[in-house]
Formats: sequence, C-alpha cells, structure tokens
Amino acid sequence: MDQLLKSTKIDVNTGKDFDLMALDMHNVATIFSWLIALIPTTVQTVAANHCADFFFQELSVPSVHDIGALVAFGSGVVYITLQSIISYKSCPQWNTYSVCHIRMAISVISCIAFIPMIVFASRISMTKIYWTPGEKDYTYHLVSAICEWTVAFGFIFFFLTFIRDFQRVSLRISTEIHEDT
Repeated sequence: MDQLLKSTKIDVNTGKDFDLMALDMHNVATIFSWLIALIPTTVQTVAANHCADFFFQELSVPSVHDIGALVAFGSGVVYITLQSIISYKSCPQWNTYSVCHIRMAISVISCIAFIPMIVFASRISMTKIYWTPGEKDYTYHLVSAICEWTVAFGFIFFFLTFIRDFQRVSLRISTEIHEDT
C-alpha cells in the first residue's frame, strides 16, 4: 500500500450566517460543559464494561452503584443546565426562545428532582431489587425512584430538543489520497 493521506477537509455548514467570534466568552462555557459531560460518560462506560450484570453492581457493591449514580446524574444535571444557558446566549441564530424556555424548564425540573433523589436514597437502610408496599424504607425507595426516573427522562427530553438545531447542520468530509511513486 503506497497510498498516502494528503489532506482531509471537514466543512460544517449551518445554513445560516453565524458569527462564531461573537461567542468567544461562551466558547469557554461550551468547553466546560463538554468536560462536565465527559464525567458521566466515563462513569457509565466503566460501569457498563466492568459491571455488566445489573444485579451484581447494585446488590453486591451498593456503594459503587450509589457513587456512580450520584456522579452520572449530578454531572448530567450540571451539563443540561449549562447547555440551557448557552442556548439562550446563542439565540436566535440556532434556536427560538420557546426552545430555550423548554430546555430551561427541563433543566429546572431535573435539578429539583435530583435533590430529593439523593436525600431519600441516602435514607434507605437496605439494598434490594424487589420492594413491596409496607416494607421498611419503601416510601424512601419509591420517592427516590420516581425522582431518579424524572431526571433520567429529563435528560432524554432535553436531548430531543436539539433535533431541530442539528437538522440545519450539514457535515461534508472530503479526503484526498495520493499514491506514493
């Protein structure tokens, strides 16, 4: 194989005139929020690769599960809050104010649900998978689980709000390969 990769060009077209230099102060916030997003991604990757069996992770080593959930949900809430603020700063070039309001509402609901999720989960004295009403700590488990699912679905709905933004972005990659003679 005597072929050499001479150049690769990546062109991103948003379909709109967008002044990237006007967002210099916000580029720092974007980079910071991406770094925050790397934390839950790393935690979830490690958990998925090393603790593939769900019951093993939660029942055998509950502290690992709890710390992983705290880091994943906590940094996720920080991430969507920062992205909501960035959405307001980049409006109306990328989205409308109604989308910004929806994102911020999802962020606020997720932040509010995150707090009782932690408080009630910390009050549960036993770790088990199947619960029945009337058991000790059942109410704490129920409230914590509802809040956990609220935050999880908040993340899903938050990311769905970016569909329209990314529909306007096109990515073209061109590569030139030259043979070595």
